[in-house]
Amino acid sequence: MNSKRHLYNEAERLYVINHQSMESIANMLNLNRKTVMKWKEEGDWHKRQQDYLKSKQSFHEELFEFARKLMKDITADLDAGEKIDTGRMYAFCRVLPMFAKVKDYEDVVAKHEDIEDRKGLTPDFIAKIEEEILGIPRKQNIDNDNQQ
Repeated sequence: MNSKRHLYNEAERLYVINHQSMESIANMLNLNRKTVMKWKEEGDWHKRQQDYLKSKQSFHEELFEFARKLMKDITADLDAGEKIDTGRMYAFCRVLPMFAKVKDYEDVVAKHEDIEDRKGLTPDFIAKIEEEILGIPRKQNIDNDNQQ
C-alpha cells in the first residue's frame, strides 16, 4: 500500500471511528488541513461516521435485548425451582461486563456530539462578547433601565 493511501485510510479511521476533528487529524498525520477536508468530502466520511454510529447503537440494543432474554429465562427457572442451565448463566455473566464498554463508547460519542453542537456563534454568545469585551450593554438591560 502506498503512503498516500495509508494516510488516507488512517485519516478516515481517525474521523469515522475515533471522532477526531479535521485539525487534530491533520496535526497527527502531518498533513495539510485542506487535504484532510478534501478527503473527507470525497470519501463521504460524515455519512460513514453516521453509519458506524448507527451500527454501534444497533449492537448495543441487540446486546441489551439478548441479556434481557437470558435474564428472563434464568429468572423463570429460578421461580419454577428448576436447575439453571450453566451455559445460559455463563453467557449472562459474560455479557454483563460488555455493558460498561458500550456505555463508555456512548459517553465518548455523546461528548463528541455535544462539542459539535457548541461550534459556531450563538446569539447568547454574541451578546456575551458584546457585553463583556466590547462594553455594549444587552438590549434587555437597556429596556429595563428605560422603564425605571
